[in-house]
This record gives sequence, C-alpha cells and structure tokens, in this order.
Amino acid sequence: MINVYIDEFTPCLKESETGDILETEVIRIKRKSFLSKFNKKTGWYVNWSKLVDENEIYALVIKGTVDIQGLVALQGVKDYGAVYVTWMCTAPHNNPMIVEKKKYIGVGGHLFAIAVDRSEQMGYEGAVTGNAADKELVYHYCEEFGAIHLGLIHPYQIFIDEENATKIKEVYDYEWTDDEL
Repeated sequence: MINVYIDEFTPCLKESETGDILETEVIRIKRKSFLSKFNKKTGWYVNWSKLVDENEIYALVIKGTVDIQGLVALQGVKDYGAVYVTWMCTAPHNNPMIVEKKKYIGVGGHLFAIAVDRSEQMGYEGAVTGNAADKELVYHYCEEFGAIHLGLIHPYQIFIDEENATKIKEVYDYEWTDDEL
C-alpha cells in the first residue's frame, strides 16, 4: 500500500520549521527486531517486521543518522516487469494525516525515487507499480508523477513507466549506504 503525499519537489529534505535543507541517505533494514517498533500502534500503518521476509526494506534517513523519515518495502516482480511497492509510508511526524505540521518536506518523493533506483538496479529500467491507499492518491500520483492508473489487480493500482521514473530520479538526491540494520 502506498500512502504518501508528494508535497514538494526538493532534492534533499527540507525542514518545514526553518526551511533548512538536509542531506539524506538510504539504509537497508533486514532485522525484524529493529523493525518491530515500526507498527500500527506507533503510526506506521503496518507491522514492518512482518514484511522483511518477502521484501527489501529501505529507510530514508537524515545523513549520518538512523533518524528514519520514511520506509519503503519493495520486491522485483518479473511478471510485472517492474518493482512492486508492497508498502510505502512516511514517519508519523511527517504524515499530514497524523500531525498538523510535518517535520520534513520531500519524504514521499524520495521514497518513490528509491523504488525507481532499485528498479533500475534490478533490471526493470525504473518501472514501478503498487497500490495507492485510495482513489485520491491514485489521482495525486498520476498528476505529480505521470503515473498510469491500471486498476487491474487492485482498484487503486498504479504504474510508473521508465520515462516518468527517470524524471523522478532526476529530482531527488540521496546517498546509498552500505550500512544495514
């Protein structure tokens, strides 16, 4: 389920209070014990530790920290010719559905860029698919990213083709780390 809003196209995260720009990194998370604190009760929509067996899970963090701003669970699916986003959400303090004012701007777009990057690394040329949380988000992704509303397997299924994936990746800037949690 994809449950993020694209609030602003910003290469790095922007602190909403000050406007300061902060560099980001991507960390792969493999440990269920680490992911156990990211669950429905703590505002993360799903128990992330249950996703680690069948997905690659990546965290967007402020550079030099493990201060997680968003999580994305991905898997390459040959039949789709794309990376499938199993789950994508921002940290509760960045989620406009939970807080009145987000701490950081740009998290949702960064998470999509991570999915595009992994798609390229897996040989799918940046193609990404997944299911938006609702119809409003389907339209939002179509407008912001040029996503296509497929609605085949799920009524809110979207697809981002290679051309639009390239445009996403050109906007967002982050570093991949070799660190794993």
